[in-house]
Amino acid sequence: MGYTLAEKVLARVSGRPGVRAGDEVMAKPDFVVVYDFPGYTDVIFRQMKQDFGIEKIAEPERYAIFIDHMVPVATPAEELLHIQTREWCRDNDVALYERRGIGHQVSAELGYATPGGFVVHFDGHISQLGAFGTLAIGLRRNILEAFVRERVSLKVPETTRINLTGKLRPGVMARDVFHHIVRVLGPSACRFQVMEVGGPALEGISIEGRQVICGLAMFTGAITAVINPDELTLAYSMPRARAAIEPVYSDADATYAAVHTIDLTDLEPIIVIPPNPANTRNLTDHTGLEVQSGYLGSCASGRLEDLRIAAQILKGRQVASGFSLHVIPTSQEIMAQAAAEGLITTLVQAGAFTSSPSCDYCFGRIATMSAGQRAVSTGTLNVAGRMGSPDSEIYLCNAAVVAASAIEGRIADPRKYL
Repeated sequence: MGYTLAEKVLARVSGRPGVRAGDEVMAKPDFVVVYDFPGYTDVIFRQMKQDFGIEKIAEPERYAIFIDHMVPVATPAEELLHIQTREWCRDNDVALYERRGIGHQVSAELGYATPGGFVVHFDGHISQLGAFGTLAIGLRRNILEAFVRERVSLKVPETTRINLTGKLRPGVMARDVFHHIVRVLGPSACRFQVMEVGGPALEGISIEGRQVICGLAMFTGAITAVINPDELTLAYSMPRARAAIEPVYSDADATYAAVHTIDLTDLEPIIVIPPNPANTRNLTDHTGLEVQSGYLGSCASGRLEDLRIAAQILKGRQVASGFSLHVIPTSQEIMAQAAAEGLITTLVQAGAFTSSPSCDYCFGRIATMSAGQRAVSTGTLNVAGRMGSPDSEIYLCNAAVVAASAIEGRIADPRKYL
């Protein structure tokens, strides 16, 4: 029997000719990428020295740190955290990327999304690197292991395969595809597994859309997601790749925990109602509900195709009075391209507030809501208190829905504007 992409990657990095789901391995990550955050990096840096006696990290070229939260800082304590991170990176010769954008996106732009590579982080949304055939896993509490020794211990996960068929209709985006997967299969369909996405419908889904689908994989219970590389993703990733790694592909006779086929032909825009990311509904069931805020950004959206469709909808129109629309591109590279295309100008003229890339809008540090308010959002979560008061509500949707809702001040169907 053949092997899955995940099994092939973990066999290589554990120095074994082959591994199967369930095997215990010691795997050497090709790259360890994290962002600085209280309770994570500051604790890791301290424990390395105090608990393990490590004065300087080995193989610093395998590590990258991003400053993408608390940007810009609001308190001296936040700036102190960044200062400590800068000093640690300088003393350890580790690459530091500050104010370049959200690290999960910037990682791909900088070549850490190497097809066939193995990447670890403490944040599960690093799974979006799987769009390029990279096995990227959020270790959460076990990330310290990646800093204090060469290899990390893990059990080779099973893989669930999802084949997508059909073609997306206007106004339907990759966010809708992912939320539809959750609706069809359930929020535990890939529990502790790799979610592998394939099928002919992928030909019509952009690299950015694939990043969206892979980046939200945790909401199926998956530890990560992967898509076998194709010409589109190889053309993007290989010239940027930071490591000479041969891309790998799942074998036709690979063993999967389950195989599902989902037809996207009749898919319509979706909205995910609070307070759970599994509460998937048809958008049309909730149009007309008054909303006060809109957020277009996060590691799950805010890319060029999101900004383009929002600008298309908002061009020549105005954001409703009393509605706050925040448009935050995912990276500086994306923001610069959006500016070059005139998208930023269109959005600003329509009344949107645009800002440099930051994670802070997504987790409620900036533009927080008060009790009783509602937001339409392309963020990652809609749990109570995520964007301010625990008595506010977040409705997750695609970028087109956010833009249409900004015009009306109510949840709106974007298709009439397209």
